[in-house]
Amino acid sequence: MNYAVIFAGGTGTRMNTKTKPKQFLTLHNKEIIIYTLEHFQNHPEIEGISVVCIEGWIDYLKGLVQKYQLDKVKWIVPGGTTGQESIFNGLNAMRGKIDEDSYVLIHDGVRPVIDAELISENIAVAKEKGNAVTVVAATETVMLVNEEGELASSVNRHDCRFARAPQTYRYKELLAAHDRAREAGINTFIDSATMMQKEGYALYPVMGRPENIKITTPVDYYTFRAIVEAQENSQILGL
Repeated sequence: MNYAVIFAGGTGTRMNTKTKPKQFLTLHNKEIIIYTLEHFQNHPEIEGISVVCIEGWIDYLKGLVQKYQLDKVKWIVPGGTTGQESIFNGLNAMRGKIDEDSYVLIHDGVRPVIDAELISENIAVAKEKGNAVTVVAATETVMLVNEEGELASSVNRHDCRFARAPQTYRYKELLAAHDRAREAGINTFIDSATMMQKEGYALYPVMGRPENIKITTPVDYYTFRAIVEAQENSQILGL
């Protein structure tokens, strides 16, 4: 079985919106979080979805889930003080309710430009190798900075990858890693890949596309709009 944890617990301070968190901003009258959720709702290999939401917006999200008939959304839980805690809350909601050997795809609620192929490849690689981390190739020079704040050296960008999402792990392994981190008082892991690498797991890449952006700023939002409109135009024109 395969499940998804979609975390949308951020308030979006970089979006400069005072009315709604970024995940509830709309494009063509549809919320960003719905664009994201529909990819998992419509995928035949996804059994259920756990969504992590800002506590004060849970009822609003429940209304959207009902409106768009997202019946795979089985858990909606409040976010934590950090991304790590939010992901834990999403995983913990499923504890004892799903098979421990299931795979779980961790994904940003504000990363809506994915497709069924990427989800399928994540699942296939995870089942073959134990986990899967979506990455994109580095296309610019990567420089290391020393303690004096100087550019000390460059890294061969052909050897570099940017980790993105979804990231897919065996449920029991990821949950156990979170439990150990909480017992140790650690709440600062930036993402699941960092946590699992610290746990000693080898991580396996799945190549994603550059347009798989995370919407955190107004520029990101307008980029997302351009991508959606380009996709719609290609369908209309048969390109």
